Amino acid sequence: MKTTRISLNRYHRFVLGLALFLLPCLLQAAHYAPPKKEFYSILIYHLKDAEQETRMDSYLKDALIPALHKAGTAHVGVFKPVGNDTAADRRVYVFIPGNSAEQLLQLPRTLLQNTTYVNAAKDFIDAAWDKPTYTRQETIILEAFPGMTKMALPDLKGPKSERIYELRSYESPTDKLYRNKVDMFNKGDEVGIFKRLGFNAVFYADVLSGSHMPNLMYMTTFENKASRDEHWKAFSADAQWKALLAKPEYNHNVSKTQIMFLQPAEYSEI
Repeated sequence: MKTTRISLNRYHRFVLGLALFLLPCLLQAAHYAPPKKEFYSILIYHLKDAEQETRMDSYLKDALIPALHKAGTAHVGVFKPVGNDTAADRRVYVFIPGNSAEQLLQLPRTLLQNTTYVNAAKDFIDAAWDKPTYTRQETIILEAFPGMTKMALPDLKGPKSERIYELRSYESPTDKLYRNKVDMFNKGDEVGIFKRLGFNAVFYADVLSGSHMPNLMYMTTFENKASRDEHWKAFSADAQWKALLAKPEYNHNVSKTQIMFLQPAEYSEI
């Protein structure tokens, strides 16, 4: 019995010593664990006239956004192109953050399980075939960049009516060149340049599913159009950007750039 007790004591001391040795390593590993990346859904509703736009605003404000809050989404962005009221094809962009692509893809089914949403969205859900709420809908699913793993609320002080939100899409001619452009944003620190110059980015992300692939998308925000132009002028003249752009390994990695100037709806939370 005495020998057994001695052996157990030695074993306990060994386990305790091992734990004390490994604890700092485990804490360090936890401290440097990469942050979890967000996923995003961008819904684009195409509208034909002011009546559809009014109905869409009511649906988003009174039905969809409250239901998304109940489902755990803290901030939902709603944006309209500058000059939307005179466009033949009116559009509304809805930006929804999520924890996974699967969660976002299952969102329509999840919403229908919410009785409050179903009642509030009756005009949207039960619209007659000859009087729909919209003419067409697009859905884009995105994954946040390593360089900015979570969306950010813009630090803007002016009235929403004057703000400019710039949504950009960069398409690439091949998948390999697309990965190269994504690398330019992350390892090349293009994201860091935008941050240093105060572009107030909401997100940077890979498009996982959309109609313009392979492409990435990101959104920057400004107090007004003049501020937007000043920021891009500073970006073009920035020494770090010029050095990055001059690197031969990043040549020809964008084949098409699409720029959309948006303004937040009055009820937008971003």
